[in-house]
Parts: sequence; C-alpha cells; structure tokens
Amino acid sequence: MSEIEEAALSTSAAEHVSADAIAARARGLTKAYGSGETTVLALDSVDVDITRGRFTAVMGPSGSGKSTLMHCLAGLDTVSAGQVWLGDTEITGLKERELTRLRRDRIGFMFQSFNLIPTLNAAENITLPMDIAGKKPDEKWLDQVIDTLGLRDRLKHRPSQLSGGQQQRVACARALASRPELIFADEPTGNLDSRAGLEVLGFLRDAVDDLGQTVVMVSHDPGAAAHSDLVLFLADGRIVDEMREPTAEAVLERMKRFDLVRSQYDDAEPSAQED
Repeated sequence: MSEIEEAALSTSAAEHVSADAIAARARGLTKAYGSGETTVLALDSVDVDITRGRFTAVMGPSGSGKSTLMHCLAGLDTVSAGQVWLGDTEITGLKERELTRLRRDRIGFMFQSFNLIPTLNAAENITLPMDIAGKKPDEKWLDQVIDTLGLRDRLKHRPSQLSGGQQQRVACARALASRPELIFADEPTGNLDSRAGLEVLGFLRDAVDDLGQTVVMVSHDPGAAAHSDLVLFLADGRIVDEMREPTAEAVLERMKRFDLVRSQYDDAEPSAQED
C-alpha cells in the first residue's frame, strides 16, 4: 500500500463531523519506545476520530500498535508527539493526578483479565470506582445496566461463585455504572469460551444501541469485530484501512490481505539489504 493511500485512509479515519459528535480524537499521535538505533515506533502520526454513540473496533497484526493506540486515547500511556482529546478536553498536557481523575470520572475500562476484587460481591465490584470517588450512583441508571446485563440474581455472589462470562458481565457493568463518556475494551473476550464471548459482545452492542454508550474495542477476532459499527485496521503504527458495517468474513479477508503483504515484504527484505 502506497504512502498516498495510507494518508488518505488516515484522513478518512479522522471523520469530518461536528465537534460535539466526537467522543475522542487524536492528531499526529506518535508513540516511540527506546532511543537511537533501538527506537521502536509503535504509533506513527495517527489521526483518528472516535464518534460518539458508536461501537468502534481496532484490529491489526501483533505489534501493529492497536493496544498502544487505545492506551494513548485513554490516557493510560504518554505520547511522544501529537495531541489527544477526550471530548473537548486535551489530555496530552494533563498531570498524572488530573489524568487519574479524568479516567475515573469520564472513562470506563474492560480488560481481558476481569480485575474484580475477590472479597467483594458483584454489586460492590460494580460500584467500587464510584465508592472510591465518594460518589453515589444514579440508581435508575444502575438498575438499567444491571437488568440489561442480566445480573440481577448474581449481585450477592463473589467472583469465585461466578462463571467467566458472568465475571466479565460484572466488569462490563462496572465500566457502564458511572455512565462514562467512553468505554475502552481491550480484548474483552480473550479469556472466555465462544458462548460467553458472544454474550459479552452482545451486551457491548446493547450498551451502544440501548444505553447510548460509546465503545472502543481492541481485538484480534474478526467475529468480535463484526459486532462493531466501524473497524479501524492498523499496521506498523498507522491506520491503513477501515470498514463500516463489518462482517466476520469481510474482516477475515482484509486481515489475510495484510498478512500476505507483510509476508511479501519480509521475503523481499533480505535481498533489498544485499543490494
């Protein structure tokens, strides 16, 4: 894929929509690890808009920068260059204490590991971030989240008394409970069997459709990406393609194309060095 094509795709990822419809955005986002000859460029001048009220999936081969992109957008990692906004708040210049407050008050997180406190029951795990912040939950909203996720009869159970799928549903409810502006989900089905994974993906889809949430999910699974409204494909730290209204088959074919291009590049590289 040429640099011109990549630039066009990166521009299309930064959609031309009104500012109040954007949940998060980045301009010239660059993340490098190391220095000198050992520098690894994880993100290379990425421009992207995350549209409010939509489910966006981020996919790419291992090492493509997809988790790094999520961590930078969420304020979990610093950037080497560029700017990141959550809504109209630029987060790249915030101090760690301000970032901590912003993440607590405005962002929900779901990870491959459920990160539940084993000594707390499901209800206590769900409200824990708000309890730490000294905030009372909106009981009507909390009831809606609990019922949407089918957790009403599991609230008194501790994590050890719940299945993997039920634990991830509790983690999902915890992410939704404070009604955040944006939910980041990093491989949320990675530790689940196929049935439980489909269940959690369905709940994330419902969170967007029925509860008006905004979800950004990093995944390697074409079936998971098929639940989203938009898939962004990363390769070598750049957004190189996107797909709207994806299907698992179409995403898989696109990923195979990236693997083929990378394989051809790797095969050609030794001869290029010999020249």
